[in-house]
Amino acid sequence: MPKIAAATLAEHQEAQRRALVGAAMDTLLADGAAAITPAAVGRRAGLARSSVYQYFPSTAALLAAVIEEAFPAWDAALEAALAGVEVPAARLAAYIDTTLLLTAQGRHRAAGALLNADLPPEARRRLAELHRRTTEPLVAAVRDLGVPEPELTARLLGGLLSAAMAAVESGADPQQTGVRVKALISGELAAGGTF
Repeated sequence: MPKIAAATLAEHQEAQRRALVGAAMDTLLADGAAAITPAAVGRRAGLARSSVYQYFPSTAALLAAVIEEAFPAWDAALEAALAGVEVPAARLAAYIDTTLLLTAQGRHRAAGALLNADLPPEARRRLAELHRRTTEPLVAAVRDLGVPEPELTARLLGGLLSAAMAAVESGADPQQTGVRVKALISGELAAGGTF
């Protein structure tokens, strides 16, 4: 019987699963989604390919686990930053600032790599669902500002924010970038409040 590296078999299995998801995430960031295979992930985690299949029956299952891992921490950070912020313009500002700070911390790299990857349809649908959930606070803040066509406006702001995130990933200061983003949008949204 193989040795387990935890107090119980269940704890050992959970640790192995976490190690495999971490190895898949590292593979994604280093080499892209196409490089995530049971063999590559097992090698990175120090496990045989056959051991990977005990936890993930396919590459698609590995990708699904990476997708599920990429979003919850981001969503929790946004939720914490927006908690108790009632004024729509202040919520929008907090959303922008938090998004750029998280990006500066490197926490968008996995989601960005997944968004640009050639994924199976089921993984692509789940990724779109999780990404939509992440942008819901942006849409809600814009809607609450009372601007015309709030969904379209939120999509346009999302494009601006994506460009700002790319700038931060390339080394721009997140705070200065946030100030610039908010200055660019303040004229359009001034009727609903100021930043």
